[in-house]
Amino acid sequence: MLYPSDAMLDKMVVGVDLGGSKIYSILSDSSGTITQRDLRDTQAPEGPDAVIKRIIESIKQVASGRDIAGIGIGAAGVCEAATGVVTRSPNLPGWHDIPLRDTIQREFNLPTYLENDATLAALGEHHFGGGVGIDNLLAVTVGTGIGGGIIINGQPYRGTSGSAGELGHMTIDINGPRCPCGNTGCWEALASGTALAREAAKRIEAGARTSMLNFADGDIQKVSAQRVYLAAQDGDPLANELISQTAYYLGVGLVNLVNIFNPQLILIGGGLSRMGSMLLDPAIEVVRECAFDLAVRAVRIEISPLGNDSTALGAVALVLKPSVI
Repeated sequence: MLYPSDAMLDKMVVGVDLGGSKIYSILSDSSGTITQRDLRDTQAPEGPDAVIKRIIESIKQVASGRDIAGIGIGAAGVCEAATGVVTRSPNLPGWHDIPLRDTIQREFNLPTYLENDATLAALGEHHFGGGVGIDNLLAVTVGTGIGGGIIINGQPYRGTSGSAGELGHMTIDINGPRCPCGNTGCWEALASGTALAREAAKRIEAGARTSMLNFADGDIQKVSAQRVYLAAQDGDPLANELISQTAYYLGVGLVNLVNIFNPQLILIGGGLSRMGSMLLDPAIEVVRECAFDLAVRAVRIEISPLGNDSTALGAVALVLKPSVI
């Protein structure tokens, strides 16, 4: 459990969740109570400078007129927490060795901290959410991509060079589709929201009968994971088939995590977690069928109680207790 310093108890903290499709900023007190929120599109294809400008605008939106203790940022991709650099991000085009922490710190003249978004999702859950009191847990974010945060013996696990937790890039199928990271058959390439939308468009282009286009204004380019889910809720057979396929691949990845880490808890967050039991129940069934019995009996797999706030609240926790870096 993390505790803020006494000096920060009367100040507010900004937490930022930078993803491939959205920038989400919050203003929170030291107990995790959120008082301001700002959500805007990342517009990642425009490149790092444009995205950083939007991050700054988002922070200003939530922090205006308040006494701020610091800023925490969770970024999608490989981050060097000690240097504050985003070294690589498959879902943020052009992000190679971007000194995001120092850029934001110069702009606001406030202590600023950077960490991988999924690591902060785990930290947020451990500090404020479903992982309070749990020493060994994983947070898996399933959205545009798939990320993972690891808490071992109550501390974030980063590995030797700080790049541990890239769970979305373990290979699930060596003959699978190409991943944005450059490899083939990654978990992210098979079980993410991007993968689900890609498969839906592929099947529609091949002439499959489906109502999914009705939820996308008839435009195949607008077929997203959310619209596949809406069609599935409406009883569309193809949409249900595709979600079942995504759930299967999600389950295969979870089997690996259960067998390798033997955690007490795995929390599933990110955009696809909004599908709830439609996605999670068949994935858990794969785990029950394929993972080692002893590890299966020890673990709970649940939807993140913090939901979309987990990474931003983890960024808040990082500011309150920077010694976890």
